[in-house]
Amino acid sequence: MPFVFVFIWSTGFISARLGMPYAPAMSFLAIRCALSVLCFLIWIGCSTGLKAIAWPSSRAQWLHLLVTGTLVQAGYLSGVWLAIKAGMGAGLTALIVGLQPILTALWVGLVSKEERVSVWQWAGLALGFAGLSLVVSGKLSVGLEVTPFTLGWTIFSLISITVGTLYQKRFVAPVDVRVGNGIGLAGAAIVCLPFALLDTAPMIWHPQLMLAMGWAVLGLSLGGSSLFYLLVQRGAATSVTSLLYLVPPTTAAIAWLLFDEHISLVTVAGTLLCALGVWFVVGRKNV
Repeated sequence: MPFVFVFIWSTGFISARLGMPYAPAMSFLAIRCALSVLCFLIWIGCSTGLKAIAWPSSRAQWLHLLVTGTLVQAGYLSGVWLAIKAGMGAGLTALIVGLQPILTALWVGLVSKEERVSVWQWAGLALGFAGLSLVVSGKLSVGLEVTPFTLGWTIFSLISITVGTLYQKRFVAPVDVRVGNGIGLAGAAIVCLPFALLDTAPMIWHPQLMLAMGWAVLGLSLGGSSLFYLLVQRGAATSVTSLLYLVPPTTAAIAWLLFDEHISLVTVAGTLLCALGVWFVVGRKNV
């Protein structure tokens, strides 16, 4: 399941590359979230029935799910999209957002002390970030792309997914993944809609945009987000977020297959470091 999650999550940047030229960021995200909620309702209705499934039993749990979805879906995705749309390179964006495993470990290990982060895990987090830096170094530039606007949105994205992950782990009780994701995406759609109404550029329903939207709903929301939800629900926050180190290398491999983007030896070396770092965090017996 973790490796399937990494593959699906990695296609998010590919989906953005396909759809971004034809759609304003917030309009795309609002429609994506709304369609995803509809698909989850259809999925539930066809498999168990909307009345037969166990829905959250308290208002507090509904609220927790709405907050989690707003942070992980609306906050994280809008920050990434708006930063890249405004000119920040995908490489630099990935590098900044790639700080998430370290922020998560700092919080759970040093601040909240909910989990024990071992020396080997700290070493793995450092190796993973070094590998991430190598992977994106070929696309890293810090010229005009770094403005208060783009940097602010990227940091907003980083904080949103970090806080959202920790919030889910702390407050969200185990629930059917379809219900949890459906409610969370509904919260994200509600937040994105007012901003989408402010978009001045039109949606151009080019086949490329429709392909991006279809995959964003069926692959990323129903598949990737559901796997992320399950992984956070069942695993340690530090271990789960360390998997995100593997996303940029996997994205580079997919871009090489689809768009013939060059993969250098530095990228390969960075990928190996990322994999080694994740093994230190997840696969090695922590001592």
